[in-house]
This record gives sequence, structure tokens and C-alpha cells, in this order.
Amino acid sequence: MIVLIPAYEPDERLVHLVRAVRRERPTTDVVLVDDGSGPAYAPVFAAAVAEGATLLTHPVNQGKGRALKTGFTYVATQHPGQGVVCADCDGQHTRADILAVADHALAEDTAVVLGARQFTGSVPLRSRFGNACTRWAFRAGTGCSVRDTQTGLRAYPAHMLPWLLGVRGERFEYELVVLLRAAAEGLPVEEVTIATVYLDGNASSHFRPLVDSSRIYAPLVRFAASSLLAFAVDALVLLALMALSGSLLASVIGARVASSSVNFAVNRLWVFRRRARQPAGREAIRYWVLAVALLLAGYGALWALTGMGVPLLVAKVGTDLALFVVGYQVQRTAVFAGTTRSVPAAQRSHSERSVNAG
Repeated sequence: MIVLIPAYEPDERLVHLVRAVRRERPTTDVVLVDDGSGPAYAPVFAAAVAEGATLLTHPVNQGKGRALKTGFTYVATQHPGQGVVCADCDGQHTRADILAVADHALAEDTAVVLGARQFTGSVPLRSRFGNACTRWAFRAGTGCSVRDTQTGLRAYPAHMLPWLLGVRGERFEYELVVLLRAAAEGLPVEEVTIATVYLDGNASSHFRPLVDSSRIYAPLVRFAASSLLAFAVDALVLLALMALSGSLLASVIGARVASSSVNFAVNRLWVFRRRARQPAGREAIRYWVLAVALLLAGYGALWALTGMGVPLLVAKVGTDLALFVVGYQVQRTAVFAGTTRSVPAAQRSHSERSVNAG
């Protein structure tokens, strides 16, 4: 298994890490990607190469996601059949933890393996809070539980490299998008407990809280925005049709047809990033079966609530909040699930090793 380390403006800790890995496992190849650090950092990379690392270089900074993809491309072409264990360059990942994750990945060749931190003890507040928020949002958005969504210590089997190259994202958001895609496609994910190491309050991190957090949460925000848009269309059309026709059933049907058409198009082309030229027939059938089921459930709930004297708009809000959760989970697991899979089914496992659902 190849050790891949993307690095931007590293210090001597990178050299120490390469030396430690190579001394423990002399046959292990270490690949570094200099993500546009500049001439001032050339001595650090030269020292790492002297310890046995292979160096790939970006002329300018392109982001962690792009640096990882550069490494994946190199491994796929120069070391076919080899898996990859990715680690950070700032000393957060120890030699022992890197090799433990690599060994686990070799034993479970079908799984993504995460080095999961515990977040106990003297962990910087921004790191503890950021991971807690992302972990909660990830669970809410996917129905899957991952202890450490932001870990940079990850191992991937060789057959996943083409899939990884097809995942969107060029900077820090890339690693979360990988997990979102893995959860959506039912790919097995395992976690290995590692040490939680923050040196100098994580001062060496190049993570920009505002800019990079917005990129990380963007996939989750897109779905919420799409759902809010559909809700607004549905509510407005419902009220308009009720004013024109006075028929609750006709108004609910008309509103749901309008809002679900908007929601399907937005989810397909923007949220799940399906290309317009790709066939949408099966997705549309699954989506409309779901829409009809939700329509009937929504009508039944509105009929019951308004019959009890609840104002229509209040009943509408309450009903749609409940159906939002159900609708999203079914969309994620049945409507759009597997539409972009590129990992052969024979290479996947749905055993208890997978991301813990529910």
C-alpha cells in the first residue's frame, strides 16, 4: 500500500514522518504532493526525498482535493493494483497510526478505512466544535454515523482510485464529499481509532474556517435549499389553487405536481449533480412513485388536521416537516442511490462493517 501525503508549506515534521514510515516499513513507497509551496520549502521536500519519498509538484497551490487526485492518478498509473493510505503532513498522524490504518485496509480490501480521532482531552475548541457540527450534519443528511468526518488519515483499496478521481471537489471539501458519495452509494466504510494529536493548537493547519467550511457544508446545504424551494412552490401553489377552486384534493395534487417537478429537476442537476444528457427515466419513475406516496400521506394528514380545526398553513408546515425527513431518506437510499456508481458490485460489501446506518 502506498502512503500519500499532500503537503502545503510543510516543516520538518514531514521529514520526520517520512523517515519513521520508511524505517518501520522499508518497502513502503511514500508519495508526496507539493501543492505549490514555493521555493522557500524546497529544502524540506529535498530532505524528505533523501529519506526515500517520491515527490510530485504543483507549480501553484490548487487545494488538498486536487493534490490527492494528483497522487491517486500517479499511483493508479505507476503502481497499478496498489491501494493508498492518505495522511497529513503536519504531524497529526503518527507513523504507528498510518501503518495501522494501512494494515486494516489490506485485510479488508473492499472498505474505505478512516483513522478516527476520539476528540477527548486538550483538543482545540474549533476542531472539537467543527467536527461535532459536521458529524451531526452528516448523520442528519445521510442517516449514517461516522465518528470523525474530517480525518485526513484514510485508506482506499486500489479498485476505488478511478471512483475517487470522479468525485467532485478540489480543496478541503473533497474529503467530506467522498464520504457523502460513499454513504449515498452504500460503499463500506470502517473506522480505526487513532491518537488525537494537535501540535501548537493546530497552528500549522491551512484550513480556513469560513471559506473552507462553506465548501464542506455545501453538499448538505444544496439539498436543504432544494427542499425549501420545493416547499415554497408547494405552499404558494396550494394557496393559489385553494383560492381558485376551493377543492382541497385538487389543490394538493396540483401543488405537489408543481413542487415535485421543480424538486426532481433541481435535485438531479444541482444536488446530486447528474448530467443533463444522462438518462433520467428510471430515476423519474422512482421519484414519482415516491411523490405519489408522499402526496397521499400529505393529503391524509392535511385532511385530518384541518378537520380538527388546525389552520391550513399550519397543518401544511407540520405535515411537510415530517414528510421532509421521510422523503429525503427515501431519495437518498432508493431514488438516486447508485446512479453514479463506478465501483463494481462484486467489490462491495454490505456487512456490519459498513457505515453504521440509523
